[in-house]
Amino acid sequence: MHLRYSYRLCPTAGQRQALARTFGCARVVYNDALAARKQARKDGLPYPRSTDLQKLVITGAKRTAERAWLASVAVDPLIQSLRDLDTAYRNFFDSVSGKRAGRRVGLPRFKSKRDNRQSLRFTRNGFRVRGNGKLNLARIGDVRVKWSRALPADPSSVTVVLDPSGRYHVSFVVDVEPQHLAALDTEVGIDLGLTTYAVLSDGTVIDNPRFLRKAEKKLRAAQRALSRKAEGSKNRAKARRRVARAHAEVADTRTDWLHKQTTRIIRETQAVYLEDLNVRGLARTRLAKSVHDAGWSTFRRLLEEKAARYGRHVGIVGRYAPTSQVCSTCGVLDGPKPLSVRTWTCGACGTCHDRDLNAARNILAAGRADRLNACGGPVGPGVAIPRRARPVETGTHRNAGRTGRKPRAAGAAGIPVL
Repeated sequence: MHLRYSYRLCPTAGQRQALARTFGCARVVYNDALAARKQARKDGLPYPRSTDLQKLVITGAKRTAERAWLASVAVDPLIQSLRDLDTAYRNFFDSVSGKRAGRRVGLPRFKSKRDNRQSLRFTRNGFRVRGNGKLNLARIGDVRVKWSRALPADPSSVTVVLDPSGRYHVSFVVDVEPQHLAALDTEVGIDLGLTTYAVLSDGTVIDNPRFLRKAEKKLRAAQRALSRKAEGSKNRAKARRRVARAHAEVADTRTDWLHKQTTRIIRETQAVYLEDLNVRGLARTRLAKSVHDAGWSTFRRLLEEKAARYGRHVGIVGRYAPTSQVCSTCGVLDGPKPLSVRTWTCGACGTCHDRDLNAARNILAAGRADRLNACGGPVGPGVAIPRRARPVETGTHRNAGRTGRKPRAAGAAGIPVL
């Protein structure tokens, strides 16, 4: 299982210049390769292979006067930018042919130097973790890292990210074994909402923190200050970073809260069932800001990833199931109800239901039925169906470096042990 561990990076002024130079070179190589493939398609020729592109836009370009400055940076991130282009084309063709699920993926586009987010990737040949805890990057030097936790294994690659707020992060990809927890006999259904963030079938209620709503006053002030600055001025660039930092603080707080909630749910339950909400459709309604502030998609993604890592099960109930219309006691379909109706009484059995709690119990029943009737499904609720996690930042926080903890010793390959 591949996991990402993200930490804050603290480069010096000279290292920032070296990173900026490497960001620019990787972007130019990516754009040159994309232009070569577009020209080949225009001329009716087959797409150039990756090896031919590497000889054309890296090896051959270094010998020309226009691209001689490519030799001033490490070659590893330049090669990785070509692999990113291959991945972009592969995703496009898989999306067109139907092999890739989800929304349609478009053709790769040219990168701009005005993009607020920049990234580089180094493989094993381009980085090394020193015994003193510093990260050595090829042609950049030893960069200080704020280690908030120890790496569980030797990393296979490193990605350096510059976010819009001007912060540097480093993301390590490590290969670890799943850590299955002891099996439990508890299962819950979760009904997500906006008035309350989530209601569990056991009666637990999770309040909606509304991080964006609480920060709106600060965000409006920062945005107004930005609108008053002259275009292209240094003051406008500073104001833009202040706006980005304000948004980053909201995003980091939300992500930290979601990690804590999903970890608690996964540790306390064996199986979790959710409703397949149409988040994209809801984001086009008058509730768009509240829907984006809730982060339902991130909540579901984190649950699925942690379930795969810890041997739990996450089931998804179809979005068209009438969970809010069916009585969870007798199973009678009582009909649709407006959102203003928060409690209702079943006309058949007379049970008074809380709307969200009743929906959570129906989600639990539907999830259990789908799981037990599925081909190859378990015969009891205590057996987990682990899913493989995607290579995303699992179990880490971007602002984890603020804890102030320092490494005490160095482990294998110079990886700090906390």
